[in-house]
Amino acid sequence: MEISRSTVYQLFEDAFTRFLVKDAASIRDNTAERNLCGRLAMQFENLLPSYSLEGYCADPEYNRKQGGKIKTVLLDNTEVINVTCDLIVHSRGEKGRDNLIAIEMAKPDKTAEQIHSDRLRLMALTKKSFDDVWSYDGVTHPEHVCGYLLGAFIMVDRVNQIASVEFFEDGAPKANRRAFAL
Repeated sequence: MEISRSTVYQLFEDAFTRFLVKDAASIRDNTAERNLCGRLAMQFENLLPSYSLEGYCADPEYNRKQGGKIKTVLLDNTEVINVTCDLIVHSRGEKGRDNLIAIEMAKPDKTAEQIHSDRLRLMALTKKSFDDVWSYDGVTHPEHVCGYLLGAFIMVDRVNQIASVEFFEDGAPKANRRAFAL
C-alpha cells in the first residue's frame, strides 16, 4: 500500500490535536520536552490502526536503524552526524516505506543555535536521498537516514498559550506553518 503525504499530514493533525486537548495541563505546567514527546507518541500509536498503518510505531528519542546501527544523517553532503530525533513515526525498518514523520519539539527557552540544529536535522531527515540514489525495494536502505514524508518542528509556548508547527518536505521547510491554541 502506498502511503500518501496527505494521509501523513492528516495523521499528524489528528494526533497533534488530540495531544493538545489531552495534555494541555502538562504543557501549561512546563513538563519536560521528552515527556511531551512521549505523550504525543501515544496519540500516534492510538491512531495508526485507523489509518491502516499497522506495523508502524511512534518512537521518542529513537537512534537506531537497520541492524541496530546508530542512525546518522549527512549534512551539506560533507558532515556525518549521529542523530536522535525527538519523535519519529516509522516501521523500524520493516516496511519498504519505512519513514513517515520526523518531529522535533522545542520550548521558547531553547537557544537559536539549538533551534537551527533541530531544523537542519528535519531538512536532512526529509531529504529524498543524499547521493540521488534510493533503493525502494524494501531490502536495500541508504547509508544515512532520510526519506521521511513529513517533518514537523513544534514550538510549544506555554506562556503565550500557543503551539506552532513548521512543516518540512523533501529537505526544505514549507510555507504551511500552523498555529494551535492551547
